[in-house]
Amino acid sequence: METIDISHHTSQQYNQELEDVRNKVLTMGGLVEKQLADAITGIQEGDSVIGESVVTNDYKVNALEVEIDEECAWILARRQPAASDLRFLVAVIKTITDLERMGDEAERVGRMAIKLAQRERPKDQYRELRHLGDLVKEMVHNALDAFARTDVEAAVCTRAYDREVDQEYESIMRQLITFMMEDPRHIPRTLEIMWSARSLERIADRAKNICEYVVYLVKGRDVRHTSWDQVQAELREQNESKD
Repeated sequence: METIDISHHTSQQYNQELEDVRNKVLTMGGLVEKQLADAITGIQEGDSVIGESVVTNDYKVNALEVEIDEECAWILARRQPAASDLRFLVAVIKTITDLERMGDEAERVGRMAIKLAQRERPKDQYRELRHLGDLVKEMVHNALDAFARTDVEAAVCTRAYDREVDQEYESIMRQLITFMMEDPRHIPRTLEIMWSARSLERIADRAKNICEYVVYLVKGRDVRHTSWDQVQAELREQNESKD
């Protein structure tokens, strides 16, 4: 496992500044995780109160994004970081942007939970969203954990979940389209489920981005538009060459 250490400077104040930024990113990530979990629970339990709490708490995620952005700008201006420190700040700025957008998507799911709570609940309790939601929650958690530990191997493993999420999402879309064709009376409710599934799939895409930022942070390579199979093969070759 290859990681980096952001606390290697002779200036303890500088170390503390970077550590504060890191901790705030993880705090922001924790808020997004809770927003996501609550939004999914709101749908599955038909609880409009939980859905409303997701909507009203989105400002906390937004406020942290602004705060972290300002701290990063301050460090860039005052410390003029280079090498791994500069990559760390760039990765942080990109990560909080994705986290804020993940929070927005969780808010949308919360809004759908409010609407669905007012409709007749199906016997399967929205089973089609349960597995997708579990996959996305796990992917987000693991992506944030990889960021916290600057763990490339964990990022690579987590990034691979995206294919499973996409497959599950496509399967849900096919099922819901068929259901609407068979029973047009349920089109409004089905569309709300589709929008929820779409938001969950987008959250997984943002988690995938965070995994790519971890690779950039540790390896210094931008892999956003590179085949992930190629990235995995290159990382394996690098690890083998070190053995």
